[in-house]
Amino acid sequence: MWMPSIQDNREQWSNHDWSTGGDEWSVGYGGTEAMWAWAILPRISSFLPAGHVLEIAPGFGRVTQYLLQSCTRLTVVDLTERCIDACRERFADVDHIEYHVNDGRSLDMVDDESVDFVFSWDSLIHAEESVLAAYLEQLGRKLKPGATGAFHHSNLGSYRDKRTGELTIENAHWRDPGVSADRVRELCRDAGLRCVVQELIPWGGPDFTDCVSVFRREKPKSLNRTPVLRNDRFFVQIQQKLDGEIRELARNYRG
Repeated sequence: MWMPSIQDNREQWSNHDWSTGGDEWSVGYGGTEAMWAWAILPRISSFLPAGHVLEIAPGFGRVTQYLLQSCTRLTVVDLTERCIDACRERFADVDHIEYHVNDGRSLDMVDDESVDFVFSWDSLIHAEESVLAAYLEQLGRKLKPGATGAFHHSNLGSYRDKRTGELTIENAHWRDPGVSADRVRELCRDAGLRCVVQELIPWGGPDFTDCVSVFRREKPKSLNRTPVLRNDRFFVQIQQKLDGEIRELARNYRG
């Protein structure tokens, strides 16, 4: 089964038509501002403001523009030089951002126990399991004790036939077919991180192809189990600005 490699992702996003700065992916939310206000911020507001925020795979800064307002230091890391150059230009007047091009899996440029919050949205959905494993393993050291992270990643792997390994649904949105919510929980545990909550969400169809996982650098509590939310109303809540429903769901993110 084909899975998007680091090189596939580097070529894809180096040659992508970035004329709208990535805002084309915000249409389903009602625009980028709505994406931040209704999809992202309610889920991470408990972790912001923060001192040092790390954003992995920022693209052209669609979420970066909001994160930089909620921290005293922001580090952005992307495997695509074109994206980092675009962020440098876009935020040239901001003096608390550090920019790094990496190899698609390394966080060597980030000091151990220096990060208060790590975030990635709409990017790691294309990343294979080995990439997520590498990032989470390093975050077990890069995060301060008690610090938190939130990754938007693929759950397509949960739709693989256990006997043949083949997908049972179409991969319509270039998600990685080897990653699942279950596997990310295991990777967090192996990295010394506690997976606080996971939210399964559909993307352009009825299937829960995506997941948002929140994790924290702390020892798992005795008999602790990760709540896994199946939210088939994700886009309805955002598009109709169902504030009460979103706030109630977001309570689970506090861990």
